[in-house]
Amino acid sequence: MAPAEGGGGGAMVLLIQLGLIFLIFYWLLIRPQRKERQRHQEMILALRKGDEVVTVGGIVGTIVHADQDRLTLRTGENTRVVIERGKVGRKLGDPEPGS
Repeated sequence: MAPAEGGGGGAMVLLIQLGLIFLIFYWLLIRPQRKERQRHQEMILALRKGDEVVTVGGIVGTIVHADQDRLTLRTGENTRVVIERGKVGRKLGDPEPGS
């Protein structure tokens, strides 16, 4: 029995297919998440006193004091809440993500 010739091309086709699948996943999943994370980070760094925000926990408040890594929110008449900057979900008045 003689070995079959020309059977090595199947491995190359498989590698090309796997590469294409990886590129599709990158463009459909990884890249949009990375862009959203970058947009959120820029929004967090731009927060200032007087901005109205919603936290990831759903608390709505107005920033009354901003430090390097913490914000103080006024959530009611005599209520203040201190949160980490990274826990701000979105700034009110900005368009919703994905809309």
